[in-house]
Amino acid sequence: MTDSTAQTDPWRAPTAPGAVDATVTVPGSKSVTNRALVLAAHSAEPGWVRRPLRSRDTVLMADGLRAMGVQIDETVNPDGGEAWRIIPAGLHGPATVDVGNAGTVMRFLPPVAALADGPVRFEGDARAYQRPLYGVIDALRALGARIDDEGRGSLPMTVHGAGSLSGGSVEVDASSSSQFISAMLLTGPRFNKGLELRHTGRTLPSLPHIRMTVDMLRKAGAKVDAPQDSGTRDVWRVAPSALLGRDLTVEPDLSNAAPFLAAALVTGGRVTIPGWPRRTTQPGDTLRGIFTLMGGSCELTDRGLTLTGSGQVHAIDADLHDMGELTPVIAAVAALADGESVLSGIAHLRLHETDRLAALVKEVNGLGGDITETEDGLRIRPLPLHGGVFHTYEDHRLATAAAVLGLVVGEVAVENVATTAKTLPDFPELWAGMLAADGPGAAPARARS
Repeated sequence: MTDSTAQTDPWRAPTAPGAVDATVTVPGSKSVTNRALVLAAHSAEPGWVRRPLRSRDTVLMADGLRAMGVQIDETVNPDGGEAWRIIPAGLHGPATVDVGNAGTVMRFLPPVAALADGPVRFEGDARAYQRPLYGVIDALRALGARIDDEGRGSLPMTVHGAGSLSGGSVEVDASSSSQFISAMLLTGPRFNKGLELRHTGRTLPSLPHIRMTVDMLRKAGAKVDAPQDSGTRDVWRVAPSALLGRDLTVEPDLSNAAPFLAAALVTGGRVTIPGWPRRTTQPGDTLRGIFTLMGGSCELTDRGLTLTGSGQVHAIDADLHDMGELTPVIAAVAALADGESVLSGIAHLRLHETDRLAALVKEVNGLGGDITETEDGLRIRPLPLHGGVFHTYEDHRLATAAAVLGLVVGEVAVENVATTAKTLPDFPELWAGMLAADGPGAAPARARS
């Protein structure tokens, strides 16, 4: 069992000296990187993942696959940036996988382990043992896998791989996490009979992430029927097939761009994110519409996405069901708005890295704010805020939300800002670089490769 990097002294979130004007290069998408690694491990030939995100979550994914026999060689692209060469191999145990507190690792790798020859033990951080895993466990058992979890429906557990899995039809309640569906779909082509998966829950959060999974499966050569194709509600079908070894360049992580775009909004400034794709399945792309409603203006060009703040921050009434991971930063911006905001459709955030709804209420209110929980979200009434310690609960998105508040509220001290390394390495340096920049001609802030 491991714990994420701790930090003894709180990080003093810097206050913006004026309107931010910067170009910020954010690293690659965690969601794309970790899906690409799993698909490459299942492929019939070697593949490349170029410009992957190197963060705690993606390193845990790579190390978990290595533990089961997949070869991942790390090199450098001729034009700079990392490139990972993935060479598939026969999956095997015994092995131990450390999931940290990464939802993608704890949910995507058990189906992979079911195909391994031998037992695979899954362990992780203390919080990981509290996060639900029953959707994947129950589905794998229904397909014939043997899993020891002592009836918890969560970690720690051991998957006793038998070298193959017959596959077939299975039902999954993914109301608490869309990752239950993505986990099964990603390995579905390797099941002997493929997979027919039916979602049985009342709601399905983060649907764009499932669409991302389907899109990446198809580009790897899998035949996938999704609900929008067949007209069959909440049913996905994956045919058994060999997957292609791809040469994939990872898009920038658009969700990790949220705090930097928010900086432009709350300071009345301008921030450009290079490489913003014109077409993407990343839920972070919805920031363009959300932040426009909140007072910004967006321009998407070949250079990237530029968001310009108007000097005013407007309240918003938004259903964030499909893009819940953006909630902490949006809530921080709403706490600085000109009226009451309501964020709904996000009850599932109570089961993320921490209970994000309760944490936002406690920490923003601790700075003088007025946020209350609703049945499925937050009601945010702006009040004058003051400094204080903002606790992160080892949740990277709470840390970046606190940094946004610190731009306009003096003396905000962020406890354990190092937790941002989960998906956004070098965040404090990127943040400082953004504030030090002086317009588009200045050296851009960028993460270390």
